[in-house]
Amino acid sequence: MNWRAVYDRYPVNGHLIWLNNCGTTPAGTHIVDAMTRFLQGYARRGTLTRTARYDDVRRRIKAILAPLLNCRPDELGLIHHTAEGMNFISHGMRLKAGDEILLLENEYPSNVYPWRHWARKGVVLKTVPMAATPAGFAENFRKAVTPATRVAALSAVHWCTGMPLPLEDIGGVCRRRGIDLAVDGAQGVGMRPIDVRSCHIAFMAFPTWKWLMGPLGMGVLYVRRDRLEGLQPAFVGTESVVDDERYLPYRDELKPTTDRFTISTPNFNDWVYFLAALEMLKEIGFKAVRQRLGELSEHLCSGLREAGCRVLSDDFAAERTAICVFESPSENASRTLERFQAAGIVAAERLGRVRLSPHVYNSFEQLDRVVAVVREAAA
Repeated sequence: MNWRAVYDRYPVNGHLIWLNNCGTTPAGTHIVDAMTRFLQGYARRGTLTRTARYDDVRRRIKAILAPLLNCRPDELGLIHHTAEGMNFISHGMRLKAGDEILLLENEYPSNVYPWRHWARKGVVLKTVPMAATPAGFAENFRKAVTPATRVAALSAVHWCTGMPLPLEDIGGVCRRRGIDLAVDGAQGVGMRPIDVRSCHIAFMAFPTWKWLMGPLGMGVLYVRRDRLEGLQPAFVGTESVVDDERYLPYRDELKPTTDRFTISTPNFNDWVYFLAALEMLKEIGFKAVRQRLGELSEHLCSGLREAGCRVLSDDFAAERTAICVFESPSENASRTLERFQAAGIVAAERLGRVRLSPHVYNSFEQLDRVVAVVREAAA
């Protein structure tokens, strides 16, 4: 793969070293070109433009995502973000007082706030403690499960440490105990393999703007086909019902697919953007993307180790992650981020540590510059 050509597609590289890709990703020229073509067509012919057609774009997006996740296209719905998806899942469930929901310690708020309404209804919300390794977390999870556990709402990858959670082990426990596994895939989809079948995932929501390099304000909802009818839609709109382009008479029959959760007119600009991003990733190959992410992250982590830093992923070295979280021996995270900002390096602070996340458009030379800035602090 010509990684230099990928590097050249991203104008941000001429201005910044963007290493917060598990936060947001900048747009590449292929996305700018796709959006420009669509907007020019829309300016000339409005919704009659053929530069991008609604049903075709949706179909093509799902055709790329479905094999990536090992699901059916009709099990996917295009929504706005993880929080929306988790609210659809949570508010659509039928739980009773005394039931239990397991959440993740220090979880991102998008997979916490949507579940809190259940506490007012007598459902017990419990937190599973994090661990330094996936095996340790799996053990914590098994200990937390009780006969009253009905739902486990967990992330695919912890957003503060970069540690992948053992979804297959957890999913196996959930299947045997009759527990619905709802996954926040924000930090995982595109960065690590996630097979919703082998992991026994009932529901998953994730945004497009992290490892999938898509637009802010768009997300994807997965609902396993056998769980669809058991999930009562909290909101219903024009696109929720069958034959949605026929407005009258009104209908009560919902679409037999996860498309019922798109509800109504989406931001189609985002769909065009996302398709362009996915097509580039597909062209590279998702396996090759994950391999490149691992190479970049390991190069970065290796340099940081040599600079005397503690790298958290060393605690779970058998699990590859593209998120590099470290502690400097010479200064706190806030001071390191100030140095990074002055050097044009974009990173994040999480739980008092520095979080870096390269993507395929980054270069080894950029990562060496990051390590050099860290070394300068110790000089």
